[in-house]
Amino acid sequence: MPLPLLPQSSKPKTKKSSSSKIVPSDHSQYEKRGENYQAKISPSSPQGALKKRSAFEDLTNICLGMNHETLYLAVKLVDHYLMEVVCKKDKLQLLGCAAFLIAAKFEEPRPPSMDDFLYVCADVYCRDEMYAMEISILQALKFDINIPVAYHFLRRYAVCIRTSMKTVTLSRFICEMTLQEYDYIQERASKLAAGSFLLALYMQKLPRWIPTLEYYSGYKASELHPLVRRLNILLTVCSRGGLNTVYSKYSHPVFFEVAKVPPVDILKLEKILDR
Repeated sequence: MPLPLLPQSSKPKTKKSSSSKIVPSDHSQYEKRGENYQAKISPSSPQGALKKRSAFEDLTNICLGMNHETLYLAVKLVDHYLMEVVCKKDKLQLLGCAAFLIAAKFEEPRPPSMDDFLYVCADVYCRDEMYAMEISILQALKFDINIPVAYHFLRRYAVCIRTSMKTVTLSRFICEMTLQEYDYIQERASKLAAGSFLLALYMQKLPRWIPTLEYYSGYKASELHPLVRRLNILLTVCSRGGLNTVYSKYSHPVFFEVAKVPPVDILKLEKILDR
């Protein structure tokens, strides 16, 4: 049974009720290092001109077996750290692994050990360097690392929109592809998740769930259309790019091979969005 839609005149509430009923998102709750605190590319950083996060591709490899939230939070920590501190290119892998270590301690019941992360770096860095970078990240962010990530919202939308697990996994694949692209740094986590889910619904030809997504996400479909266009183009070129970790991961039968689902034809998508 799909969750019933409340009247359009009802205003979104700011929290869950005592019965744990799901209510629409309230974006105003993230005022500190949250959704309204958008990460930007620092022009003074040597990595600022890069379009791909090639230095962090190993993060998706060591994420296997851990929560997806850990990966998303690690990338957020890197983005927010680079707003405050200039990091040389040869230290980006160290930064990524230290951020992942912090995220794992925050999200995982049993986080990997320091030795695991040093192994991922092929012992290029020593233990003291990893500790120093971990301290640097926490100090730069003033220990404020409880950052909303898109995967939190994807989980929420999956509960609200009771579609197939394949469609949910497809939305996760779309959203995870954006972690490799700097172009999506400034997108709100809730909006990025809603846009990924909306594109997944279009790809699976499930428009009947769009009103439910609109209600529980707080975004109108028309607000998400520019983002959906960009995400569809990203999927169109993803298999040809140099970073194939995410694509290969979601090509596995465990993930329903959703990476092989063809994106919506650009002309057909324009017709759908113009309706």
